[in-house]
Amino acid sequence: MRNGRHTSLMRTYAEQVVGLIGRIETEEADAVGAAATLIADHITRHGTDRLIYVYGPGGHSNLAAQEVFFRAGGLVNVSAILDEGTLLSGGALRSMAIERTPGYGRIVIEDNRLGDGDLLILVNAYGINAALIDAALTARERGVTVIGVSSREHADRTAPGHPARHPTKQNLHDLVDLHIDTKVPIGDAVLDIEGVPERVGAISTFANAYTLNCVMAAAIDELAARGTVPEIWRSGNAPGGDERNGLFLDRFRGRVRWL
Repeated sequence: MRNGRHTSLMRTYAEQVVGLIGRIETEEADAVGAAATLIADHITRHGTDRLIYVYGPGGHSNLAAQEVFFRAGGLVNVSAILDEGTLLSGGALRSMAIERTPGYGRIVIEDNRLGDGDLLILVNAYGINAALIDAALTARERGVTVIGVSSREHADRTAPGHPARHPTKQNLHDLVDLHIDTKVPIGDAVLDIEGVPERVGAISTFANAYTLNCVMAAAIDELAARGTVPEIWRSGNAPGGDERNGLFLDRFRGRVRWL
């Protein structure tokens, strides 16, 4: 009987994940395509050496930046900003405190020397925390083109006085050049279990990973259609992976901070 309940729970969770991904596919296709065009334009204009920055200021939102960085099948010139402040490896409570600290996101953008002509993808499950908003505001001030990936619903339904919010109470989707809505519901978790007062089964990591991989794949497709052969990492565990990746390391070691 227990296995039957577990199977039903797994099925319900799968339905929730697939349903959310389906919404992103159908409702955000134009935004994904526009983001891919921005990336392709960036590479066409500046060359394959010009970096594409990805920053996920927030505990689990950092996973999104890691998802498309040094990734098999991913663009070689993606540079994740893996600042220690909000990484869970430094402590979960510390991460939450820092993502709520006004001014911290400004420091990160300035420390990574982003400026005019750069391209930054800011990804965050909820789209509201202080470090995220400061990162967006600072990037825009410095002439950076910013793509935002976050949940509009979650941001719009979070009270202005929530302690995670930036002092200006702004949302990521209102501050960026282009926004992709990941549709993550308020609270993130999506499963109700009888006798358990809180929902379980978070969904934002699926949404962020799917969205970013779609953007990167579409950008690669756009580049190929333009006659540009994009440079792509191969898994180091695949035949010839180390040799293939070795072609790029000297060019990017020292420029990609966390390589």
